[in-house]
Amino acid sequence: MRVLGIDPGSDTTGWGLVEGDGRRYRAVAYGTIKTSASEKFCLRLLKISNGIEELLQRHQPDACAIEDGFLKTNVKVTLKLGQVRGVALLAAARAAIEIHEYSPRLIKQTVVGYGNAEKHQVQEMVRVLLSLKSIPEPHDAADALAVAICHFHHAGLQQRLMAADARIKLTTAATRTTATTTRRRAV
Repeated sequence: MRVLGIDPGSDTTGWGLVEGDGRRYRAVAYGTIKTSASEKFCLRLLKISNGIEELLQRHQPDACAIEDGFLKTNVKVTLKLGQVRGVALLAAARAAIEIHEYSPRLIKQTVVGYGNAEKHQVQEMVRVLLSLKSIPEPHDAADALAVAICHFHHAGLQQRLMAADARIKLTTAATRTTATTTRRRAV
């Protein structure tokens, strides 16, 4: 399974492609899509959209995991971040792949073990978990890799829960069938 992690940002959008089988994973590629603050915001959104669409076509991921928005003190910054997220979500939806969103706190909790971890802690754990020789730079790319890692952990848990639920339903159905058969024989 291949997961494209995205850390949205209006100046720098980080991306990271992680491949794995549910127990082990590795970094395939990572980087950033940079825009210029001097450009009109609509052109920056277009550049981010085109960049993500190109990544989706080139790498053909099975899923896209994106960092969920969080409220910043500056409302304008929060709105811009929401627009960048919207562009990323739209690009993934157009590619017809699964989309999963994770809060920054959950990502840090999953990767570092502490929901208020700092950037350098996330970078170091991403390096360790993906067996990289050096810390992924810039931090936006490391954050995107962390989003993808978070998805592997939570998608694996979700699959195990669904499998357990299916086993319970199967066992319950088998028990009902056995009970019905036993009652018929007794009559």
